[in-house]
Amino acid sequence: MLLRDLLASWAGRFSDAGIESAIADAELLFAFITNQSRGQVQAAELSGAVVEPEQVLIFNELALRREAREPLQHLTGVAHFRHITLQVGKGVFVPRPETELLAGLAIEFLETCGERPVVVDLCSGSGAVALSVAHEVPQSRVFAIEKSPEAHAWATKNFANFPNAKLFLGDIADGTIPSLFGRTDAVLTNPPYIPTEMVPIYPEVALHDPELALYGGDDGLDVVRIAERAAHELLRVGGLFATEHADTQAGAITELLLARGWRNVTSHKDFNGRDRVVSAIR
Repeated sequence: MLLRDLLASWAGRFSDAGIESAIADAELLFAFITNQSRGQVQAAELSGAVVEPEQVLIFNELALRREAREPLQHLTGVAHFRHITLQVGKGVFVPRPETELLAGLAIEFLETCGERPVVVDLCSGSGAVALSVAHEVPQSRVFAIEKSPEAHAWATKNFANFPNAKLFLGDIADGTIPSLFGRTDAVLTNPPYIPTEMVPIYPEVALHDPELALYGGDDGLDVVRIAERAAHELLRVGGLFATEHADTQAGAITELLLARGWRNVTSHKDFNGRDRVVSAIR
């Protein structure tokens, strides 16, 4: 069977199933089972490559699961985020490209913070934001806290290769965070922010991401409020607080921060042009 025919057939099925990245997912899934890059798979398509029968069987098995809206990252076991690759699976929130904005804002800010800036990442999940900072600002000291034992287990694997990053298992609501980390230069969070009664539209999220990483109370901002209080205690004067949020929550978070005396409160749009992060200075 020709590779181009196999991938075209499944890309069509993925599209019919409502998967927006149908072609990319088919190519990435085949790249995974053959230990190639996506570019190599695309080159093989163009050259008229033939797929071995056993490869077709393996690919079809995984493709059926993707068609049923199991996340691609759960099938491959990895998620790519900025310049790092993370191990992910059941029990941990799969990092999204939109969250790269949060990490990027922090990295840009830390360039102005002297020789050894200190960063705290609250609700760290897989460690995507914390480890992007640790990777791109190697002189930084990064501390991260995650409440879920399942997510913490995945994050532990990801933190193993970053000597300037340390992971804690704990609840940001228990009041002990300032004593753990001391004064910091930046506090970052991608907290659960979906209102409890709102069901995510994507099955990959609704059915496979852990509820603990999704839902943030009646208005979605319960954990944002906790993170803001922790950040206010942790940060030095002039330090940065930044939180991701749903695209309808920028106004409410801005009002919250202004009422608490934060300075330079700013809303930032993601690559889709949607409000995604609010930042402020202590």
